[in-house]
Amino acid sequence: MLRLSAPPPGGRRTRREPWQAQACVRRSGGPGGGCCRCSRLGAAATPEREGGGGWCGRCRAAAGSAPWPSSARSRGGGPTRPSTASTLDKEVPAKRSKTNGSEVVFNMVVEVPRWSNAKMEIATKEPLNPIKQDIKRGKLRYVANIFPHKGYIWNYGALPQTWEDPHHKDKDTGCCGDNDPIDVCEIGTKVHSLGEIIQVKVLGVMALIDEGETDWKIIAISVDDPEAQKIHDIDDVKKHKPGYLEATAEWFRFYKVPDDKPENQFAFNGEFKDKDFAVEIIKSTHEYWKALLHKKADRGAIKCMNVLVHDSPFCCSEEDARLIVQSTPPPARGDSVSAEVDVCNTSGLYTVAGFNFQPSCITK
Repeated sequence: MLRLSAPPPGGRRTRREPWQAQACVRRSGGPGGGCCRCSRLGAAATPEREGGGGWCGRCRAAAGSAPWPSSARSRGGGPTRPSTASTLDKEVPAKRSKTNGSEVVFNMVVEVPRWSNAKMEIATKEPLNPIKQDIKRGKLRYVANIFPHKGYIWNYGALPQTWEDPHHKDKDTGCCGDNDPIDVCEIGTKVHSLGEIIQVKVLGVMALIDEGETDWKIIAISVDDPEAQKIHDIDDVKKHKPGYLEATAEWFRFYKVPDDKPENQFAFNGEFKDKDFAVEIIKSTHEYWKALLHKKADRGAIKCMNVLVHDSPFCCSEEDARLIVQSTPPPARGDSVSAEVDVCNTSGLYTVAGFNFQPSCITK
């Protein structure tokens, strides 16, 4: 299946391969309140919460055209940064790889910046799938600090146009999918922003078994990262970032323990699989997503409204999408963050990056 990308103003729509990333171009807004995405001028451009500039109504509506995310929301429920995985007219060229001569580039939606604790995620059960902070028992959720780490240890997010089918049992893991887009851990040097769209090259994958469900974790690095030119596969991560993969496995094993849940388990005895294996997993989850968008899979409560997949029965007009975006609450200051969020949690002996830690003075 080829999908239609969002057209440039006054231009033709172009056909793109579904899982290969296209350039997500943000142009600077012109004078007089111009749109920072397409340079259109006029009062329709609305201010972004971060960094000034604004998006016009058309681009705000197009922000809902991706299969999953449309706009990010703050802790107080207001939109923060309109974001989109829809694409413009410039394709990203393949880069050289020392293993097979080419690298596949994907668009990643950043849900959680590195070192932060708020559990932000794509809300697949809401129209246009905004990024929102998860709520449990009426309280905003924060990930615990697992000694010796602070919050998430990578830029955490997802690949649009993917879906881990909860009705499909994976032949390798023996478990069904977790009903979400496939997760990504971006290991570059920069701390990215909530709702940002970045292009990443895939390095490998691990299979987390989370409460009996398969939860793939793609390991990737931004193509613009200074270290990207020397990291091409999972073995390069071991070479140039020693201890990072071990810390990643330990983080995922223990991060729910402070909430009185058992340790998570892994398929493949916790082994990280290489880039080629990871790309095949991404392709399979893309096929499940296509079935979802065409009513060939049980979607449950997932909202599949979009403006770009024109042969999908869930496709809506840009005007309908614009009305939904404009109906969201205005940005607001969220509640103050509890001091508990900064607590360092320990639970017995942790083995992090090959070293044993037995903390005696810091406890939950």
